[in-house]
Amino acid sequence: MVGQLPNEKKLIIVGMPHTSNWDFILAMACMQSVGLKVSYMMKKEAFAWPFESFFKYLGGVPIERSSSNDVTSQMVTWFNDNENVWLGMTPEGTRSKVQQFKKGYLRIAKAANVPISLIGIDARLKHVVLHNDPWIFTGANDDEDNKAIKRYSDENFYGINPTKQ
Repeated sequence: MVGQLPNEKKLIIVGMPHTSNWDFILAMACMQSVGLKVSYMMKKEAFAWPFESFFKYLGGVPIERSSSNDVTSQMVTWFNDNENVWLGMTPEGTRSKVQQFKKGYLRIAKAANVPISLIGIDARLKHVVLHNDPWIFTGANDDEDNKAIKRYSDENFYGINPTKQ
């Protein structure tokens, strides 16, 4: 790991590029190596016996994904109900190549008033790159913010499976 994490009580960590199932394993190994717990969203159906305790131990936050339940509102409530929590998200929403990131991480960050920190993989150098300065977006234009983050990712990170980046 290179770089430093920001000194924030609440944070959304945007991990990119997400090109392989190994990304999750690598991220968990890095967090465990420095004693860091980062939560992540997961469909609530996965939190059934015998996996519920395991996923919660790893930081899983069960999410109700039905159309009547707004994920952004669920995460705002989660941030409001917890102190000193970091949430990890991948903006692609898939391990496949995408032209643009999904904007859920921006909606959650803005609604919960939580800064964003970018973390990326540089598989060429075998580095996980930590971006120390949190990105705090106050603009109303999620499209422009999202394009800036995608551009930063494309210029600074290199996925495990680069053909999907």
